[in-house]
Amino acid sequence: MPKINLLAEGKRPVVARKSRGPLVPTGGGDLGNYLLLAGIVVGVLVFVGWLLLLNHRISAKNDEIRVAQKEVDELQQVIREVEQYKLKKAELERKIQVINDLKENQRGPVQIMDEVSKALPELLWLTGMDVTNNNIQIRGSAFNTSAVANFIDNLDRVEAFQEPVLQDATQRAGRGVRTEVYDFRLAFGYSFKKPQPAAAEGAAPAAAAPAAAPVR
Repeated sequence: MPKINLLAEGKRPVVARKSRGPLVPTGGGDLGNYLLLAGIVVGVLVFVGWLLLLNHRISAKNDEIRVAQKEVDELQQVIREVEQYKLKKAELERKIQVINDLKENQRGPVQIMDEVSKALPELLWLTGMDVTNNNIQIRGSAFNTSAVANFIDNLDRVEAFQEPVLQDATQRAGRGVRTEVYDFRLAFGYSFKKPQPAAAEGAAPAAAAPAAAPVR
C-alpha cells in the first residue's frame, strides 16, 4: 500500500523574491537629468519671453513710425499750401505793380502837358511834342526870340524837368501883319517823383514834466 505524505502535499514551494529598491532615487544621474530638463524649459521660456518683448518693441516702433509719417504727410500738405500761397501772392503783387505802372504812365503825360501848358508864354505856340521814357522833345513857333527864351526859362523852373536844350531855331517869313516867325526845337529830360504819404499833422505831445521830489 503506497504511503502519502500529507504534510508535504499541503505546502507550496517557497520562491525567493527579489528585494525592491527604494522609491526615491538616490543616484546622481537622475537628478542631473531633471536639472537639465528644468534648464531647457527655463531657457525656452526666457527665449519666448524675449521674442514677445522684441515683438512688442517692434510693434511700438512701427506705431511711432506711422505717427511720424502721418505728421510728415501733414507737414507736406502745409508746405504745398504755403508754396501755393507764395505763388498767388507773387502773382497778385505783379498785377498790382502792373496797375501802378499803368497809373504812373497815365499820370506822367498828364503832368507833362499840364506843366508845359503852364510854361507857355505869349506869342509862342507848340506844333508838336514827343515823349519817350525819360526825354521830351518839343517843336514850336514864336513871333520873337524873347518868347522862346521865356519858354525855356519857365520849363527850367519846373522841378520835374531837367534843363532844356535848344536844338534848333530858324527864322522864316510869316503870314499876315507879322513877317517874322521863329521855328524852334528843344529837348529835356524829366523825372516825376512818386507822391509821398502825407505827414502826420500836429507835433508830438510834449513829454510829461518830471514829478517833484518828496519833501523830507
